[in-house]
Formats: sequence, C-alpha cells, structure tokens
Amino acid sequence: MKFKWLRRIWFRVNPKYKDRLFCTIFGKEKYKKYALDLYNAVNGSNYGYNKLHDLEIISLDDAVYIKMKNDVAYLMAGNIALYEHQSSINPNMPIRGFMYFGELYSKLLKRKGARLYNRTLIKIPTPQYVVFYNGNDEYPEESKLRLSDAFINPRDDHDFEFTATVYNINLGKNKELLDSCKPLKGYSFFVDRVRKNRRHMSAEMAVDEAVRECIANNYLKDVLEEERSAVMLEMLTEFDEKAYEEGLREEGREEERKKREAAEKRAEAAEARVRELEAQIKAMNN
Repeated sequence: MKFKWLRRIWFRVNPKYKDRLFCTIFGKEKYKKYALDLYNAVNGSNYGYNKLHDLEIISLDDAVYIKMKNDVAYLMAGNIALYEHQSSINPNMPIRGFMYFGELYSKLLKRKGARLYNRTLIKIPTPQYVVFYNGNDEYPEESKLRLSDAFINPRDDHDFEFTATVYNINLGKNKELLDSCKPLKGYSFFVDRVRKNRRHMSAEMAVDEAVRECIANNYLKDVLEEERSAVMLEMLTEFDEKAYEEGLREEGREEERKKREAAEKRAEAAEARVRELEAQIKAMNN
C-alpha cells in the first residue's frame, strides 16, 4: 500500500490539546454549568452562585494587538474572572494577563458606552486572574506571580501591581480544589491518562483509551460523548513536517528501487531472450 509510513508518523498527540480541551469544557456556552462549577470552586463556598444566567462568558476570540487568544473569561456578580491553562512554567503570565484585562475592560466599556473623560467615576468589575498548570515539571500546589517581579527598577510602594494565582492541577495536587469541581478533576484525570497511556501506546490508542476511561468513570461524559470526534481530531492533528518529508524521501527511494529492480528484470529477460535466439540460430546453422 502506498504511503504505509504515513500511518505511522502522521499523528502524534497535539501539545496544544490540553488548552483546547480546557476551552471546550469551561468556555463553551453549551457547557456553561461547568464554567459555574469552576468559578465556585476557585472562589469558595462563601462566594458560591447557582444561577447559570448570572454568569456571562466573555472570552476574547482574538486580542488583536498581541495576536493571542485567552482561554476563558467570565463576568459574574460584579467580578471579571480570567482563567488560563498552562502546560509549561511561564513567569510572564502576569504581563499576559495584564494585557488581556486591558482588552476585556475595553470591550466591556465600549459595550456600556462609557466615556472615560467624564467627571463621574466609572465602576468596573473586580479582576481575578487564575492560571491552571498541569505540565510535567515539578511546581508548587499554589503560587503567586507578580507583575512587579518583572520591573527593571523595583518599587517598594507596590503602587503598581498585577497578580496571577497559579494552581497546580495535576492529579495528586490541590485535592480540595479538584474535589470541589468534578469537571476540573475530570479534565486532570483525562490529561493524566493520556500521558500515562502514551508511554506504551500509539497516539491514537492513548487518546481513545483515555476517552473510554473517563466515560467509564463518569468524568466529562457528556463532553467526551458529544465532542469525541472533535476532541480526537484536535488531539491528533499535530503534523510532523520533518517526519513527513523524510517519509516522502523514503517513499521516493522505495519507488526508485522498485523501478530499478523492474528495469533490471526486463534487462535480464531481454538478455535471456537474446541468448535463446542465438542458441536457436546456432542450432539451425548446424
């Protein structure tokens, strides 16, 4: 079968799948109940809410001037919450969040028709910025990243500050947080299973088995059943260009080898036929 090598190398687990799955679970309107669960888990029972219509998803589709998308953002009870997923340790999250919030506030003020040059103070939603980390590197269960850590000239007065709270959501970390939000625990369970399955399975099998395990354990069952095809596609569409090019070269070499062997066989057949004719002519002359 032509391009047999393609089946072996085309698919690998897309490194961005965790981010995309996070956005699907907690950023889609159809799964808004999970967004509410996450918001309540982060903020604790003292700030818990149970009315879905009180939560508005306001995630940015594209922050134009920085060419990046945020994960999920919610407007809820006078608060604006920005929740990001990270699979690598990134000390620059505070400045990223600071820039995102500028875009979010601009979007909200424009929607309200607010005029910043009026004498009246314009009230804005209280910001909350949380990063959920589930990479392979060791990281504390909870940490604070501050914008001021990046200042060239440190300030002692702390007049200018922006903070990102980072939660490690790998299984075994932040048990209380994960137990209080089953969708988040299901997400962490899924990522953990893909990671472990990948040690001894192909990418396709690792993802498919992780989906099966989650459904069997009643984690994200509705999301994975409804979005299974999309999840599989997004997770397995990371194209390995280098391997592809090498495969093409291998295929080219294989085709050349086959052509060369066929030509050699034709030449051998022709030579055999010549010898056969020569023998016949010799026999006739005798």
